[in-house]
Parts: sequence; C-alpha cells; structure tokens
Amino acid sequence: MPDGDAPDLIVIPARFGSTRLPGKPLIEIAGRTLLERVVAVGRAAAAMAGNVELVVATDDARIEAHARGLGCDVSMTDADITTGSGRAYAAATARRPHPSIVVNLQGDAPFIPAETVGAVLTRLRQSDYAVATPVVQLDWASLDALRRHKCVAPFSGTTCARGADGRALWFSKSIIPAIRDEATRRAAHPLSPVYRHLGLYAYRLAALERFERTPPTPYERAEGLEQLRFLESGSDILTVAVDPPRYAISGIDTRADVDLAERLIGELGDPYPV
Repeated sequence: MPDGDAPDLIVIPARFGSTRLPGKPLIEIAGRTLLERVVAVGRAAAAMAGNVELVVATDDARIEAHARGLGCDVSMTDADITTGSGRAYAAATARRPHPSIVVNLQGDAPFIPAETVGAVLTRLRQSDYAVATPVVQLDWASLDALRRHKCVAPFSGTTCARGADGRALWFSKSIIPAIRDEATRRAAHPLSPVYRHLGLYAYRLAALERFERTPPTPYERAEGLEQLRFLESGSDILTVAVDPPRYAISGIDTRADVDLAERLIGELGDPYPV
C-alpha cells in the first residue's frame, strides 16, 4: 500500500528492443540522446510539482548505464513486461515506501512540456479521481489536419469526449464527436469540440494495481487503447485540458520521426535546458 508521506513518482519506461527503432532511448536527437531529453522533462516537472522522485525503468544494462551516467535513479524491471504501464507499476512497487501517485512519462516523448506533466500530477493530487491524463482542444485547422492524417494512418491519433467537469466519457481512434452543423460552429467559435489525447498518465497506485490485474477488456482490444480498460472497469479518468504542444510530434517511433524532430528543433529552437 502507498505511504501518505512518501514522494510521488515519475517513471520513464525505456526499452532497448523497439521493433521499428532498436536502441531508441540511446539514439541522439540534435546531440542529446532521447533518454537524456525525456529525463530533463521529468526533472523539470518534478521541480514544479514538488515532493516527487524520478526513475528510469528498464530491462537493459546499456540503458541502465546511460541513465546512471545522467545522474538518474534506475529500476531494473523484468524483460517479460511489454507495456509502459506494467513497467511503471513494477518500478513503483519496488520502492519502499510505495508512492501514492505514479506518473508514466513515456520514454519516447521528448517534447511533451514539463508544465503539462506537472499540471496532470497536481490536478490528480487535488482530486478524487483514479487517473488523470492531458487533452488538447483542437482548433479547426488542427482538426482538418487530423482528418487528413487519418486518411492515410487511421489508427494514429486518439480523440476524447469529456464532460464539463473534465471526466472522460470515452476515448477513440475515430474522431469523436461527430459534428452536426459544422459550418455554423466554425463561424461561431475558433475551437472545435474535438479534444486530442496526449499519451501521458498519472495514476493512483491502487488504480494502477487494479489495471494490471484486470484482463484486457472488449473495447480496449477493439480500439487498441489501454485507457479504455479503466472506463470499462468502472474507474473514472480526469482529463486535464492543456495548451497545444509547440512541437507537432507525439513521439519518436521511426528514423523519420528522428529526422522530423531535428527539423523542428532547427526551426523552433531546442527545448533542452542549457
């Protein structure tokens, strides 16, 4: 069980064996490794939120050595764990005392703002929810771009329907909601009713434990979205509306993503703290 006085925990799951980009955490982007960049985001978020520790969770000695070289704590986890949530849970339960809240900061997301990580953690602390995750309300141009992208990559990009109180109603790889009288809505307001989900989660440890012990659920399997397991199992998710990320890339999965990331850094500047 978590200890109320224990620091919360930001976990960066980092696997060497990516199918599309082997050794991904150690690949350099504009002179800094992917892991180095994500660790910097985690450290900045921890400083903002306060009373939170940071750990890299891996099963690979090369990543362990690099993380320790960055001065970061490391949790060596079982190689059979295949998900980031599973690796985050293993890292959290290995600590004594256990943290109350665990943040899963994906190891391939170097451009997620530290402010977003800190905001999600802080909002979960202030609420009674089991899970919190960020969303961005799309303007009409961004919605149009998402629609074009889904014509060629229909399972890339997740949208969210949410209540006025921020409670997640549903997540989908389809664009939800459908929009009647769209032309009228476009003329009336600069923002569409569509929210795009950002892949970052803060969990209460008990909720993460229930998640890991619950088999995949029907809609989760159909959509390929783990967060639906929470909703199908009766756990509420708090969505936290945040500003759109400055860098228009969700994660690093391929060599083309590395090239895009370096191009964006060249155009917009490097977010890595000097």
